[in-house]
Amino acid sequence: MGEPGDGVGEGGTSATTGGPGHERLAALCHRLASSSGMPGLGAEGDHLVEHLISQVREGRSPEDLEDAFDALEDQLLAAGYSAGLGSYRTDAAPAYRSFPGSGPGHPWLYVLACPRGHCARVEAPASPEGATPACRVFGGPLREVGLRP
Repeated sequence: MGEPGDGVGEGGTSATTGGPGHERLAALCHRLASSSGMPGLGAEGDHLVEHLISQVREGRSPEDLEDAFDALEDQLLAAGYSAGLGSYRTDAAPAYRSFPGSGPGHPWLYVLACPRGHCARVEAPASPEGATPACRVFGGPLREVGLRP
């Protein structure tokens, strides 16, 4: 389970940037993790996605890639994704679940977040029988981050 000082501070700040995680990287990761992915994006859009992912994996800051994020946003809008990489998405929200740890006997609450603390994506923990959501940018499960009481 995540502990204070493990990469994401209060308010979702990134340990690597000192500020909030990158919103458009979080939206890209969310889109890649959805069951539908991003069909119809086209070769140029697919190339931009691969470029962004490879650059971030190699350690480049998402803030340094704003031009590529802008170009991908244009490709998404042209392909009919009305929200682009915005926080308003046209895909359905996950089914309602109560906030984990909200009952008695749960001393530590946690969420699942970017494995490297680069983006602002946050998910509720998976149910005991469910799979942990994956990060499609860095390849691997989201990590548990403890929330301060």
